[in-house]
Amino acid sequence: MNSENSISLSKTTKSILNQNGIKLNKNLGQNYLIDKNKRDQIINFGNINENDVILEIGTGIGTLTIELAKKAKKVIAIEQDKNICDILAKRLKEEKIDNVELLNEDALNIEFPKFNKIISNLPYQISSPITFKFLEYDFDLAILMYQKEFADRMNGEVGTKNYSRLSAMLHFKCDVKKLTDVSSESFIPKPKIDSTVVKLTPKKNKISLEDFKIYSKFTKALFQHRNKKIRNALIDSRHIITNLDKKEMKKCMNEIEDEKLNNYLKKRVVVVTPEEILFLSKDLNSILNG
Repeated sequence: MNSENSISLSKTTKSILNQNGIKLNKNLGQNYLIDKNKRDQIINFGNINENDVILEIGTGIGTLTIELAKKAKKVIAIEQDKNICDILAKRLKEEKIDNVELLNEDALNIEFPKFNKIISNLPYQISSPITFKFLEYDFDLAILMYQKEFADRMNGEVGTKNYSRLSAMLHFKCDVKKLTDVSSESFIPKPKIDSTVVKLTPKKNKISLEDFKIYSKFTKALFQHRNKKIRNALIDSRHIITNLDKKEMKKCMNEIEDEKLNNYLKKRVVVVTPEEILFLSKDLNSILNG
């Protein structure tokens, strides 16, 4: 981050914050990108054209927003902090940018307007829930920045420490591609960990909505106890997948005669593939909730 342009973005960002008496809160995920080269790289990854409607979560003072608006048909910009939102509204007016729909909302609690691409430096503390929310929508691609450790879990391989509910959920919904790492030096305030930019490309017709809904519940139940055997993990998290009490659920499990299903129930969660979880979830759902 040695170029004059990067220094300029850093100075501009600090100046705007100082002028408005804003002190960023790391605990709220307010880590602002001040590296112009990385900012431009992220935007270029989006391959934006004049027909694109971009969704941006956690806009901050508009480091991405303003440049996105210059390339896209429209930007839907969501920022929860009222003071920051007001600063961005003022900047957009000064720049004479009129194709940004600025929403002062909690992104986790609203229905998103129609969009076809997502480009965001996400607030770190909502990385998991906002990613799961994205999966409920249809879109062409998403260019998203996460903490590096989180990004590593998105592509976690079965049986490894990075294999998680996140990687299992993404398996049927998106291809995940790591694009570039971003040093902690590229932000203010400086976070404790580097970041990674990833590209999500939705998979088409990989799994039905109904099957995915069931799969999602079972995946959530299983990965609350990732090192336990599947049978025990599901019993311990039964409230997520069934209304049966513990005694009733054990009785159902003990009466299963399918040898393949019984063999899966003896495995540890962390070594079972997404395809196997899908098989389990569909069969067990009919048994437990038939």
